[in-house]
Amino acid sequence: MASIFAKKPLGVLLGEANATGHGTLKRTLGAGNLVALGVGAIIGAGLFVRTAAAAAQASGPGVTLAFIVAAIGCVFAGLCYAEFAAMIPIAGSAYTYAYTTMGEFVAWIIGWALIMEYALGAATVSIAWSEYLNKLLEVFGTSIPYSLSHSPFESAVVNGVTEHGIINLPALLVIVALSLLLVKGTQESALFNAVVVILKVVIVLVFIAVGWQFIDPANHTPYLIPENAEPVKNAAGDVVREYTEWNKHGVGGILGGAAIVFFAFIGFDAVSTAAQEAKNPKRDMPIGILGSLAICTFLYILFGHVLTGVANWREFADPALGGEASVTYAIKAHMPGYEWMGTAVTVAILLGFSSVILVMLMGQSRVFFSMAKDGLMPKAFSELHPRFNTPYKSNLILMVFVGLFAAFVPGSLAGDLTSFGTLLAFVLVSLGVWIMRRSDPDQPRPFRSPLSSPSFPFVPVMGALVCLLLIVALDSFTLKVAMGWMLLGFIVYFLYSKRNSLLQKGIVVVPKEMDEQAFIEPDKDNL
Repeated sequence: MASIFAKKPLGVLLGEANATGHGTLKRTLGAGNLVALGVGAIIGAGLFVRTAAAAAQASGPGVTLAFIVAAIGCVFAGLCYAEFAAMIPIAGSAYTYAYTTMGEFVAWIIGWALIMEYALGAATVSIAWSEYLNKLLEVFGTSIPYSLSHSPFESAVVNGVTEHGIINLPALLVIVALSLLLVKGTQESALFNAVVVILKVVIVLVFIAVGWQFIDPANHTPYLIPENAEPVKNAAGDVVREYTEWNKHGVGGILGGAAIVFFAFIGFDAVSTAAQEAKNPKRDMPIGILGSLAICTFLYILFGHVLTGVANWREFADPALGGEASVTYAIKAHMPGYEWMGTAVTVAILLGFSSVILVMLMGQSRVFFSMAKDGLMPKAFSELHPRFNTPYKSNLILMVFVGLFAAFVPGSLAGDLTSFGTLLAFVLVSLGVWIMRRSDPDQPRPFRSPLSSPSFPFVPVMGALVCLLLIVALDSFTLKVAMGWMLLGFIVYFLYSKRNSLLQKGIVVVPKEMDEQAFIEPDKDNL
C-alpha cells in the first residue's frame, strides 16, 4: 500500500488531458464561453444576495471595501489557478492540481472541501432563487406559502403571525430542472449560460446607472459599522442582528464582510473545472479565469456602493424588510417611478441565478468525475452517457443530494460553508504553485503567474495568507460545522477512498488512444 501522500505523476495527467474518444469529455468551449462561464457563476447570489447580507451582518456601506479585500485574495489565487489550468488542462480543478503537487490525501481534502464550494453553492443560490420567485409572484397578487418556500429551521413574522418553514419546494425544483439540462450536454448548457450572462450584465449596469441618482449620502455615514451599533430588531421586537464580535464592526467588519462575499468570487474557480472541455486550454483558460474575475470585481464594487446608498444597511438585516430579495426591495422602497424595474430585475435575477446553479452543478460533477477516475469516489461518478457524453450519473446523484440540501437547510448557513470550501481550496492551490515551481521547474508553463519563483513566491504566499485570514474571519458556528464536515471526509477517505484508490493499489491508468488504456507502475519516488 502506497503512502497517503503519494503523488499522481504529471505525465499521467497530461496524458489524460490529451486523450480523445468515448470516456473523455468533449472539447467544445472557447475563450468567450469560458469568460461567460466565469461571469455566469460570479454574478449571481454573491451580488444580488450576499452583498446585502455582508452589509447587514458586518460591513455596512463598507461592503465595497470588503469586495476589494476579497478581490485581492482572488487575484493572487486566480493567477495560481491560471498557471495550473493552462499547464494541466484537465477536469477536477484544485483537486487535480493538489494530486500532482501535494499528494493524494491533500487532494482528497480539497475534493471534499469542493463539495462545500460547488454543491452547497448551488444549494445556496437555489434558495435565493426561491426568494426572488416569491417576489415576482407578489407582483401578480400571489405567493408560495412560507411553509413551502423555507427550510424547517426558519421562521418569520408574516402579517403579525409567526410562520414556520417545512420545505423549500421552488429551490428543489430548480435544482432538478438544471441537473437534467446538464445531462443533455455541456454545449447546450454553455449556450443557455451565455444568453443569460448578457442579460445579467445589462441588468447590473442599468441598476448602477439608475440607482446612482437615488443615492442618499446619509446612508454612507458612517461608512463602517460602529462598535457601539444598536442591534437590529424585527417587528416583534426580537433581536435579529448584533454587532459585538470583532468581525461584525469597524475594520474587523471589513474582513468579516469579505469572508461573507467571498462566496461571490467562486466563478473563476468553476472555469478551471471545465479545462478538459476547452478547445485551446493553454490560451483560453487564463483568459477565462482572469477575464471573468476582472469584469466582475469592477461591477461588484459599483453595485455595492449603489445598493448601500439607495437603502440603509440596517434595512437589509430585517427579513421582513430587505433581508430577502434585497435588490428588488431597494428599488421598490427607495426608487419611486422605477417600480417596474424591480419586476424586470427580479426576472433577470431568476434567470441569472439559474446560470449560477448550472455552473456550480457542472463544476461539482467534473470534480467527482476526476475523483472517480482515480478510484477515490464510486465508479458511477465517472460513467458518461452513451449519447450525450456527459457524467449523467454524477449529475443525477448530485440532483438528489443538492436538492435535499436546498429543500431543508437555511441559505445563510449554506452560503458561509461555501465560502469556507472556496477559501480552503484557494489556500492549497496557491501553495501548490510554489511547490510545483520547486519540484518541476522545467515543466512547460504556457501561463506563468508573476512573482512566483521558488526563491520569491510572493503571489502564492499572499494568496494563501489572505485566504487563511478570511477563513478566520468566518463566524464560529460556520467554522465548527465546516470542521465537522472535514472530519467526516477523513473518515470516508480511510474507510473507502484509500482502499479503492488506483494509486494506492500501484496502478496508474494512462489513456493512450480512443478506448485503449495501459497500466504502468507508478514512480516509486512518489510512493
